[in-house]
Amino acid sequence: MPALSQGSGWIRENPYLVLVIVCAGVVLASLDLFIVNVALPSMARSFGTGSLGDLSWVLNAYAIVYAALLVLFGRLADRYRRDRGFLLGVAIFLAASAACAAATNLPMLIAFRVLQASGAALLTPTSLGLILATFRPERRHGAVRAWTAVGGLAAALGPAAGGILVAASWRWVFLVNLPIGVAALLAGWRLLPEVPGHPAPRPDTLSALLITTGVGALTLGLVEGGTWGWDSARTTVVLGVAAVALVLFALRTARHHNPLIDRALFGVRPFTGASAVALTFSVAFGAMLLSRVLWAQDVWRWSALATGVSIVPGPIMVPLFSFLVAGRLIVRFGSGLVIAAGSTIFAGGMAWMALAAGLRPDYVGDVLGGLLLTGIGVGLTLPTLMATAASSLPPSAFATGSAVVNMLRQVGLAIGVAVLIALLGSPRSPAGVLAAYQRGWTVTAAIALAGGIIGLLLLANRPAPSRAPAIAAGEAR
Repeated sequence: MPALSQGSGWIRENPYLVLVIVCAGVVLASLDLFIVNVALPSMARSFGTGSLGDLSWVLNAYAIVYAALLVLFGRLADRYRRDRGFLLGVAIFLAASAACAAATNLPMLIAFRVLQASGAALLTPTSLGLILATFRPERRHGAVRAWTAVGGLAAALGPAAGGILVAASWRWVFLVNLPIGVAALLAGWRLLPEVPGHPAPRPDTLSALLITTGVGALTLGLVEGGTWGWDSARTTVVLGVAAVALVLFALRTARHHNPLIDRALFGVRPFTGASAVALTFSVAFGAMLLSRVLWAQDVWRWSALATGVSIVPGPIMVPLFSFLVAGRLIVRFGSGLVIAAGSTIFAGGMAWMALAAGLRPDYVGDVLGGLLLTGIGVGLTLPTLMATAASSLPPSAFATGSAVVNMLRQVGLAIGVAVLIALLGSPRSPAGVLAAYQRGWTVTAAIALAGGIIGLLLLANRPAPSRAPAIAAGEAR
């Protein structure tokens, strides 16, 4: 483990202060993935544009750049001081948020969203790297579950927060970041311990270019494929570029003396298993979040505010089950069974929606049960798989390894959105609309179940965190 700065003994005894500070940062990155969705109509009126395709770039530019830069910034974070990397990421995010709120036209707003995503891609892996470096090995599992639960709660509450803020002005969806970020920046500057990087060669430039291009092109193709047409030349070219870049990256990783991602990570079963589930479960999570908003606004014709508030019960379940239930279950049954159970409960929530939903609004009968079940599923699954992956990482790869898992989560979210939009299609009758959503929810449930099966197969019989071999090895360091 990297040596901490002098005077950090107090931090060693109070690492939860570090957790609070970095969680404030991850709230920023996670909230902005979804808070902007409900503000698009207000932005359209403000900028005098009705083009949904142009407006969608306010969302897509952030998602594409965030996913594309995570691994590169994670590798750099392992090489340089993580506390400075985190503070720099927060500062960039804050400056970009203020600029977004002040934007006077759509191209300006999109450009500042790109800068905002760059800050998020830097603060995310450095925040988790700080947690892993300051917590003792036996406590890392719980700390990472808390970090993930807070991020998941922020992401899931994004539409609700956006609905409330847009009632005043769409600019508030960016201004709300400022008090949170300033508090994190000031507290971090005074209280975060110095966590030096590990001596290592500079990241391979070609590998960094290949994975950034590949992930960026893949995310672009997924988020724009429905608009461009899945069989269009533009979509084919973009996804082809992604495939070539990612294949070349994999080949270079397998052969290069200084790979961007340490090859040994893929030999760690908890890491590879949790990474696979992260991708699969995030597909279902992304489809679920979008379907909630579309169903309430487009089918039931609810306002953005009513839609956002209606979603709140689900996210509330995430921290409750992550903090109060998941830890005890992991100790008794292992992470594989907890992930499988959470994925199954999540799938049950989607099945509830498919079976109960009707075209006439009935919140309690049609939606509430599904919301609670999916929230419970997220609370059990997402924090557990992130903690399992992170706890198996060697100190020299804390930020890089966590960036890989988070990159897979972002790609999964983009795939989930693309899959849902493709399944919904363009039905022309009320009955067709209901059938399309039922089809989307059924497929989402099946994807969640598949993630649970993967977790059961790859992570079954994992011991309790305090006894896990990977963690014990980390403690020996």
